[in-house]
Amino acid sequence: MKRLRILYLGTLSGTCLDRAHAYRRLGHEVIHLDMRQWLPATAWVDRVTWRIGGHVFSPWLARRMRSELRHQHFDLCHVDNGEWVTPAIIGALKAHCGRVINYNIDDPTGPRDRRRFSAYRRAAPHYDLLAVVRQENVAECQALGARQVTRVWRSADELAHAPRAITPEVAARWHAKALFLGTWMPERGPFLLELIQRGVPLSIRGANWHKAPEWPQLQPHWKGGAIGGHDYAHAIQCAHINIGLLSKGNRDLHTTRSLEIPALGGLFCAERTPEHSELYQEGTEAIFWRDAKECAEHCLALLAQPEKAAAIAAAGHQRFLANRHGNEDILTTVLSKVAP
Repeated sequence: MKRLRILYLGTLSGTCLDRAHAYRRLGHEVIHLDMRQWLPATAWVDRVTWRIGGHVFSPWLARRMRSELRHQHFDLCHVDNGEWVTPAIIGALKAHCGRVINYNIDDPTGPRDRRRFSAYRRAAPHYDLLAVVRQENVAECQALGARQVTRVWRSADELAHAPRAITPEVAARWHAKALFLGTWMPERGPFLLELIQRGVPLSIRGANWHKAPEWPQLQPHWKGGAIGGHDYAHAIQCAHINIGLLSKGNRDLHTTRSLEIPALGGLFCAERTPEHSELYQEGTEAIFWRDAKECAEHCLALLAQPEKAAAIAAAGHQRFLANRHGNEDILTTVLSKVAP
């Protein structure tokens, strides 16, 4: 594929930044703009976006976009997420970009975040391509008038989620027998509490766990808030078992953790779903369960068999590599859908 000049719209952090870097590793020129930085640095902007919709800010953002892009041309604009991108903004983009595509790993047509993605739904017919990660999103985006929709797997990053060398000091700091790394959600508290009650030596890391009704019982197992970068990688690599929980409100059948944990060489222990079963062979490349009782049984058995646990983790890592679910692979697939 020829080298492209890509305008990348998305936050300058997290998996969004990882994807921008992946485009660069593929040999493309990338200009990365974060539209959130064009809005006031107040929590009210995010509250309005979630409760009313990002379209509220369209007049200011469209004007700023036209100013930023004056005298520039791009082969492609990649919009990551798109919660503030309206038809008017796409119009401004198309004056400077040969193609405008959207890549969204959330559930923009689902029930949980509908107002947050009001701009996305209005803009759907104006994109040249929508890339989504759920089969349900395909039909729902087509019903909105989308021209072309493709469903892709989520991805881990070839560099950000590559295994690190683990020193004794790192191992001592991040050691965990069974780890859940993620934000509190209402359905997660009861599940993790049941694991603890069934004897699983659980560590919890992530944001907002103080909001859980189960917080008094969970607090002794909470090891700290959200982490990223090397800390995120070290935590996963130094845990004997990594528990993956889905977001029920987002209709998830797999998440980014489903790729990132095996990419880092961690043992992936998650709910049995059709997509997880497609990604990994149960019992030899990952561990799956139907409820907290089965999850606890698996965790306790594997902690008593460390060599078996290590073998499953190693096999899961090799399967991730064979599946080619890195950012570079997934983005190459997306670009192939809009190549001239």
